[in-house]
Amino acid sequence: MLAGALLAAVAMLPAHAQVTVHAALSATAPTQAAQTQALPQPQPSSPAAASQVPASTDSATNDPSLPPLKTLTAKAIDKVKQVAKSASDIFSRVPCMPPKSGAQSLGSLPHVANKLIAGQPVVIIAFGSSSTQGYGSTAPEFTYPNRLAAQLKRQYPGANITVVNAGVGGEDAPEMMKRLQTSVIDVHPDLVIWQVGTNAVLRNLDPADTQKLVEDGVARIQGSGSDVVLVDPQYSPRVYERAESANKMVRMLNRVASVRHVGIFPRFQVMREWHENQSLPVDSFVIADGLHMNDWGYACFAQLLGDDIIKSVGQIKLGVNVPAEVRTYRPM
Repeated sequence: MLAGALLAAVAMLPAHAQVTVHAALSATAPTQAAQTQALPQPQPSSPAAASQVPASTDSATNDPSLPPLKTLTAKAIDKVKQVAKSASDIFSRVPCMPPKSGAQSLGSLPHVANKLIAGQPVVIIAFGSSSTQGYGSTAPEFTYPNRLAAQLKRQYPGANITVVNAGVGGEDAPEMMKRLQTSVIDVHPDLVIWQVGTNAVLRNLDPADTQKLVEDGVARIQGSGSDVVLVDPQYSPRVYERAESANKMVRMLNRVASVRHVGIFPRFQVMREWHENQSLPVDSFVIADGLHMNDWGYACFAQLLGDDIIKSVGQIKLGVNVPAEVRTYRPM
């Protein structure tokens, strides 16, 4: 009965919002299952039938330790509606607009495109630090990797697409390189989205050392047969108060992308556009710590990144096989 009520509630939601419901309820599913097993059986409709009902049924019905069925159902349905509303209405007050100034293309993503064309499973690894892990989001389904997964599954409903969140807060290139083999290469992904450089700026790490590590990491990922997209630091108060260091990091990552012929998502430029050209207050996309993105920030970041991935894959599927080294500027 509870399961039926939940399914009915989910069915009433917008189709694009339903993809987040299962993650939201997974944490409470075991508890609900145990409670459902302990629910009383239907009551008989006649005195004769009543005499055949085991006494234990009455004790289960009157057990004060069991929450009322109506309460459980209502709470579960409210949870579904709340999560779906957050997922579907995230851009209702502030729309996610592509930058007017344009941004670099990701180039082509041949491994992802060819897997999709062949109908084979696609594995994407989001590799990075706390903004990949999702610090600042209000629920796991609102992290950028989960938002990206939902978008790609809507775009390619028949495809088997997995986005693995391999973000660890506080890390930068030195720590990430130590786990590159086990967290990335050994998983054999088709695409690695590597967010790097923010903590290097905050920790005043030598950009030359970071460049060497990132170049080595990209080469190893490419050598394992994966597409690569780099993601540069976020535009937030804690980062741009070190403007000189942040700009050096952004330029350095662009050089690495150019030399290694991989894509780059210019997060710093995109977020600065939100503030300077779209007049969004910083606190509309960054949480109170002045560093990490909020639900809207992660959602818009994922949306624009997903749009670029979809366009890059589409170029190959349509026969417009853009070489990876061709990274022209265009509106996102």
